[in-house]
Amino acid sequence: MTAADVSIGYGGDPVVTGATVDLAAGRVTALVGPNGSGKSTLLRGMARLQRLSAGDVTLGGADASRLSARDFARQVTLLAQQRPTPAGITVRDAVEFGRHPHRQGWRGTDPDGHDAVDRALELAGIADLAGDDIDALSGGQVQRVWFASALAQDTGVLLLDEPTNHLDLRYQVEVLELMRALADVHDVAVGVVLHDLEQAAAVADRVLVLSAGRVVADGPPEQALTSALLSEVYEIDVDVHADPRTGHLAVRTPRLALRRVAAVEPAPVGA
Repeated sequence: MTAADVSIGYGGDPVVTGATVDLAAGRVTALVGPNGSGKSTLLRGMARLQRLSAGDVTLGGADASRLSARDFARQVTLLAQQRPTPAGITVRDAVEFGRHPHRQGWRGTDPDGHDAVDRALELAGIADLAGDDIDALSGGQVQRVWFASALAQDTGVLLLDEPTNHLDLRYQVEVLELMRALADVHDVAVGVVLHDLEQAAAVADRVLVLSAGRVVADGPPEQALTSALLSEVYEIDVDVHADPRTGHLAVRTPRLALRRVAAVEPAPVGA
């Protein structure tokens, strides 16, 4: 899947300008950058949820805009940040939403659906919650339910917008490992928006750094995530170095200076 020279706006100034992203099968591509840099907008544009003002998106060499919604959804999944959670359904019901593009005929038959949902529940670590009411889950558990729904859709392209949000440390690691397994074992093309730069460096084959709606770096983590570029983009001193024990990139910022706040005397009564 490739987005070529894409620009996206919301009626005023463009939010994304001239961005090119190539998501290759078997590769994890991470989009990073400060808030408002256009990462999520770019992902939504690639998922056909945001109209492009310039450029195009191709899927297998074909113009993605010419595919029917069903055909597109059979090939591309987006796990967005904001998702409505319907009340009164079970976890399994929610995960089965991901099978909608694969249902055939007026009865909505889906011969592979049951096994696909079982596999997605297991991969997301929520098989034991399948019969639970989704209303009773924590925020982190709900996040894993929607991740499972994306997995159940079983597509060759998986777009993830901050998938580790609301998850504790253990499940953050598990989601990152699952992304790698999907790329390495199942040849899925994964595009993921991440705020944690060390997570991006650890999981991604390629990193795109966005700033003010433009791609300012695109390459392997050790080339894209440099101290000089990140310091400029985030407007704070950033130190990037290889951890001598693991070889992974470590991203460090200065310690916050603790400032003593002077106590404020309460105003006299009746003042």
